[in-house]
Amino acid sequence: MGENTNKEVEKQVKKAQKQARKQQMKEASRRPLRWDKLDNTALIFPVIAGEGMTNTYRISVELNEEIQPALLQEALNIILPKFNVFNVRLRMGIFWYYFEENNKSAPTVTEEELFPCRYIQSNKNNSYLFSVSYYKRRINLEVFHVLTDGMGGINFLRELTYQYLRLAHPELKEKVEDKLSDVTSLNVEDSFEKNYKKTTKKRGYMNDRAYLIKQKKLEKGEFGVMHGLINLPELKAVTKKRGVSINEYLVAMFAWATYVQCLHKTPSKLPIRIAVPVNLRPYFNSNTTKNFFTMVAAEFFPTEEEYTFEQVLEIIQKSLKSQIQKDNLEELFSMGVSNRNNKFLRMVPLMLKNIVMRLVYNQSALSYTTTITNIGSAQIDPVYEPYVKLFRAFIAMSKGQSLKGTISSYKDTLVFTFSSIFSDTSVQKEFFRKIAEDGVTVQIETNGVYYE
Repeated sequence: MGENTNKEVEKQVKKAQKQARKQQMKEASRRPLRWDKLDNTALIFPVIAGEGMTNTYRISVELNEEIQPALLQEALNIILPKFNVFNVRLRMGIFWYYFEENNKSAPTVTEEELFPCRYIQSNKNNSYLFSVSYYKRRINLEVFHVLTDGMGGINFLRELTYQYLRLAHPELKEKVEDKLSDVTSLNVEDSFEKNYKKTTKKRGYMNDRAYLIKQKKLEKGEFGVMHGLINLPELKAVTKKRGVSINEYLVAMFAWATYVQCLHKTPSKLPIRIAVPVNLRPYFNSNTTKNFFTMVAAEFFPTEEEYTFEQVLEIIQKSLKSQIQKDNLEELFSMGVSNRNNKFLRMVPLMLKNIVMRLVYNQSALSYTTTITNIGSAQIDPVYEPYVKLFRAFIAMSKGQSLKGTISSYKDTLVFTFSSIFSDTSVQKEFFRKIAEDGVTVQIETNGVYYE
């Protein structure tokens, strides 16, 4: 009986989806297709992306109930047309890539079976640059970074979750309207262009080599994920006592774990350099759903004999504080925008631009030991909180960086997630062991690759 009911629901959903898309395509045929430029950060991603370096990230939400796939598909069908940043396909122009409105059916929601953060083949995904999957109680959103950063991803996933919960729990419609939340932004401005200041400086990628972690790798195609669920009030107490921010503490902890487990507390000829993306929205009063971040470098160069964790923490804190200032951040992204707006470069054919950008990227890719990104705290409307348990996020590998970290939080739990293609987990273990040594409760979860 239950199986027949599910099949009937699926039939109804597919019928409604087909009718909605027919209407949408009919309306679209009466007007020119919407198109848009890529933001300044997004320009590099189509050039370097492929099976070996996917440039995708995942944000997932764990609910307190099993996911009903037919309703999740229906929720996606409903909200996708409302988000211009996601409702696009990527086109190749003469001089630049660009986005064009996508009138195809929404991507098919699938049950997760493969390893995460795989390359999104748009031609097999109705030309879309994101995917939605589920596993038991978890909804996964994977996004090709060309569309948006973590803030834009959370924006979309939150509304997808709200819509799903309203479908799964009709009683919610008596408490909230069946529409997008008032706090959800649909802004699609290019905040790089809006806020940059003209500069004569030319931004080049960093070319100074960094220490690279080299360990035995997993089998080809495997992808290891290790989540550390950290008690946030306890972590805040520790960082307050030490006089540092949570970000500074966790970045320093990665540098420490690498120093201990990889360099064995000995001097190095190359620095441990960590790329730290900075969300620019708070500094420039932006609520864009496009990419709007720039990268700073936290550096620890162990040139002397043995360092203590306190010394490493102080070095990392000074390194980050000196760079995360509005004037410096403005200069960093303004140089990139100025390069793109150069009249001569604008007229260079895209094929030649791609060759040059790929060469420059490959030269600079070995300048960082890792990347640690903080997507912030997920804020959920109180009416939905009883249904939502946790958020997690992580990013794909890139050249020279086979171990990365992502920070996300919800309520009293901060999740630090390691994504890796290494079979060795010594850095991860040292990282969480040292945090626990500071008196912070840590619970470890993995995706099954690591059984230790």
